[in-house]
Amino acid sequence: MAASKRRLLVLGGTAEARELAALADERLGDVVEVMTSLAGRTEAPAAVAGHVRRGGFGGSRGLAEFLRSERIDWLIDATHPFATQISAHAVTAAAEAGVRRLVLRRPPWRPQPGDRWIEVGDPRAAASILPSVGRRVWLTVGSDDVSLFAGIAGAWFLVRRVEAPETPLPLADHTLILGRGPFSLVGERELIARYRIDVLVCRASGGSATEAKLQAAREAGLPVVMIRRPPAPPGEVVATASAALEWVVRLLHA
Repeated sequence: MAASKRRLLVLGGTAEARELAALADERLGDVVEVMTSLAGRTEAPAAVAGHVRRGGFGGSRGLAEFLRSERIDWLIDATHPFATQISAHAVTAAAEAGVRRLVLRRPPWRPQPGDRWIEVGDPRAAASILPSVGRRVWLTVGSDDVSLFAGIAGAWFLVRRVEAPETPLPLADHTLILGRGPFSLVGERELIARYRIDVLVCRASGGSATEAKLQAAREAGLPVVMIRRPPAPPGEVVATASAALEWVVRLLHA
């Protein structure tokens, strides 16, 4: 990185992180170097403006050392709302390294008229109530949580991933499809009809890229087992990439 420029590290992997990187690179590229860190779970992630780093940091201590060694001025946590571990590491590392930190979190979804949401606290709770709700399940949870649903007798699952997993899914009866959002309402309606879905299991992630499945479920009158979003990390939180860019601009001219 050029020594004369200030340095921004974005913890990414979301559409909001990509938007922020593009805005910062376009509008502040002359004075700010933008680096986006990706966890590396996806072999072919969507293109990101600026510099890209892939892989973990080795916990909060490793992230703090990275912030110091790379002389990072500002850290923006724009990870997925359910990526609680890296967000916790960011809180600790930024404090240890003396780096200003911001959280960029997309607004949560809100239930609309006609929705049949059954809100639960975590994926395990979703799995426990599923037998009483439906049998043909569209399962949209994190890859680490799929195994929680493996022991549900008589259930069939539709699972969508950006890329094929390295190992088979631990579900006895399922169909795996591949796709990268944003997804259209027409396409989500077709999936529900084609696979005769009778329940959607969903994390309350928010954002527009995957929201169409909620409208399609609403139109079909399907119950939605909605896993509540964990609370945002402590500190200043903004909801849009534009607001995050304004935060950088304020600090740049402070």
